[in-house]
Amino acid sequence: MNPESKKDSRRISRFSLALPVRVDARVSETVNWSEITRLTDVSAFGAAFNLHHQVKCGRLLQMTMPLPRQMRCYDYAEPQYKIWGLVRSCVTKDGSATEENHSVGVAFVGKRPPSSYLSDPAKIFALSHCENGSLWSVVEAPTAPDKDAPPIDLRRHTRFSIPTNIVIEKIDIDGNVTASEPTVTENISVSGAAVFSTMEMEIGEFVRVNSEQYDVSIISIVRAKRFGQDGIPRLHIEFVDRFFPLEGIE
Repeated sequence: MNPESKKDSRRISRFSLALPVRVDARVSETVNWSEITRLTDVSAFGAAFNLHHQVKCGRLLQMTMPLPRQMRCYDYAEPQYKIWGLVRSCVTKDGSATEENHSVGVAFVGKRPPSSYLSDPAKIFALSHCENGSLWSVVEAPTAPDKDAPPIDLRRHTRFSIPTNIVIEKIDIDGNVTASEPTVTENISVSGAAVFSTMEMEIGEFVRVNSEQYDVSIISIVRAKRFGQDGIPRLHIEFVDRFFPLEGIE
């Protein structure tokens, strides 16, 4: 994208249209959620709205809404416009868990998600600026076991080397718990953790992380396994359906 194109992209007009929108998210074959809310603003290239759910930057969401034809890129005659969006920001405001207190901003990325999303909806994606005149394209963000895997232009989340008591539950393809283990974290951030575990797990499998101390239950994915110098095995997990509430520590 040339400098003039970048300047033009910053001047894209957003309109305050309080249109109803259905937001669908898929974390795995068995874990998904949807919400109906209203747009706070929208353009042909992105939108903002509030959600009950907290979502991580780099996640893909599908939105269905009665967007005016002038702001669409396809399906001009359809009453509802279905488009995929990449989460670019999620700011949590003060409020109770029953309120739509997560302000989400998305960039529209097209009629269909990347093919790799279909095989692994827990993937994190990023925007890559194009040189062919297009505004952007979607690429997979790099995954690393010792940090959150955010879009390229976002900072990593701080890890805290503290032992936090948790229970991890292994989840099969039907969402059933097949094994559980009480353990502690070696380190933890809002988006992932390294946990001591002797549970038989493979990279890419899902676990549910339960914390009585923080009153939270989070679907997570195993990103790596390793043995420490002490000979104790660790699992590196990424929280995929929400962040870990570390407000009391950060």
